[in-house]
Amino acid sequence: MDWDARLAFRQEHALPVWALLRSYLENEMSKVSTKEKIGEAKGYLLNQWDGLVKYLEDGRIPIDNNECEQLMKQVALGRKNWLFIGSVAAGYRTADLMTLCSSAIRNDLDVYAYIKDVLDTLLSGSTDYASLRPDAWAKSHPESVRHYRAEERRQRNARRDRARLDRRLSQSESE
Repeated sequence: MDWDARLAFRQEHALPVWALLRSYLENEMSKVSTKEKIGEAKGYLLNQWDGLVKYLEDGRIPIDNNECEQLMKQVALGRKNWLFIGSVAAGYRTADLMTLCSSAIRNDLDVYAYIKDVLDTLLSGSTDYASLRPDAWAKSHPESVRHYRAEERRQRNARRDRARLDRRLSQSESE
């Protein structure tokens, strides 16, 4: 689904649900004290409202932050490993290298080939930094693009969507 179609779908299906929820929070939940847990939850939801509905304004905005969460997972997994990295300077170098690796992974590149070529290019004295960005590098090195990664993502998303549909169907049958 392209961005415009996604935006139209969200406007048609999600916007009325959000409007109904907002109306419920402002009218029906107005009787709830802010000192109760549900009142705290209502206050939190209303305070975060603009951020929650931002995806309804632009089809390019993802509905969730799963991609960011997955990137942060790498940091969380490495936290104990980096505890004794040596020095603050070594920590910064490791963070830079991790950023390069994460960018290569997000662009479906062979990480080793990408890092090796970038380092070789920089060591040779080249200052064409724009050509070293993962997206530009992939165009000039198509043999190092892992095309099967996109298919893996499609299959994983299809499995996830099927599982969600199965759960929804089983819930609706039990009601």
